[in-house]
Amino acid sequence: MKVAVFSTKPYDREYLDRASAGHGHELTFFDAHLGRETAILATGHGAVCAFVNDVLDSEVLRQLAAGGTRLIALRSAGFNHVDLAAARGLDITVARVPAYSPHAVAEHAVGLILTLNRKYHRAYNRVREGNFSLHGLRGFDLHGRTVGTIGTGKIGAVFARIMLGFGCRVLAFDPEPDQGCRDLGVEYVALDELLRTSDIVSLHSPLNESTHHLIDAARLSLMKRGVMLINTSRGALVDTRAVIEALKSGQIGYLGIDVYEEEEQLFFEDLSSQIIRDDVFMRLLTFPNVIVTAHQAFFTEEALLNIAGTTIANITAFERGTGELHRVEAP
Repeated sequence: MKVAVFSTKPYDREYLDRASAGHGHELTFFDAHLGRETAILATGHGAVCAFVNDVLDSEVLRQLAAGGTRLIALRSAGFNHVDLAAARGLDITVARVPAYSPHAVAEHAVGLILTLNRKYHRAYNRVREGNFSLHGLRGFDLHGRTVGTIGTGKIGAVFARIMLGFGCRVLAFDPEPDQGCRDLGVEYVALDELLRTSDIVSLHSPLNESTHHLIDAARLSLMKRGVMLINTSRGALVDTRAVIEALKSGQIGYLGIDVYEEEEQLFFEDLSSQIIRDDVFMRLLTFPNVIVTAHQAFFTEEALLNIAGTTIANITAFERGTGELHRVEAP
């Protein structure tokens, strides 16, 4: 099957080429993001392989359908950037990678917690400059603290288990509680109770209409003063402007994010020689108690192997009509 792969980096080519060996697919790699100006590049390709920051709105999908595309193979778990109703109307199948390495994302969330708490980044820079002072580097024991996880799917469940291992009390909110988490001692509570009680709040929820700006000014006001907020899920779960105000007031004491609601024009690119015009994002970077990583939580050897393998398997299953196809259904 001819496959147009958008938003490709060298590691995408390496792992997708490796995974496609023996499947008989013809992969065409494009560095460009998929959007209204670039959709024409997919003409003649039966499948399009897209990433999280590609645009798959109704107009782009119409262009792809006109060019012969019948499958969107997402190399991601999230699919909030796809107009599923439009895809269904155009008879385009959408498939995703439902799980690649929950450990990768959960461990990154824990890494953000440890770095914010113990100031590893600041200590590293100090020592390299010959400054061995401990002033300003004081942290706190995680043992005995209350950690709230919003969402206990595959990633949230792994995160909860790790935090239990630190000796934390773990609270969780999820419309569908996980019995395995309960058996380990995770306490399921209402969202407002989780926010009021937790010293650390970590987001592990999908993005949809009901979770957009789940963390807004009202919910931030419920949290403990000086709370640590971690987001490794989707940027738009958080109202960034409200978070900035909470940082300014001290309501948020620590912020660690691997995602940002307007990241499409920023993440995965080298912009070090350019002026970044996103004033909201740049304001975030002025806070000493904020750490931003550029959507790298998924970025491990194991995850890349699983993403590529499942993506290629989806394409093969669609082409042959056999095998497991991780189809995304329109609501």
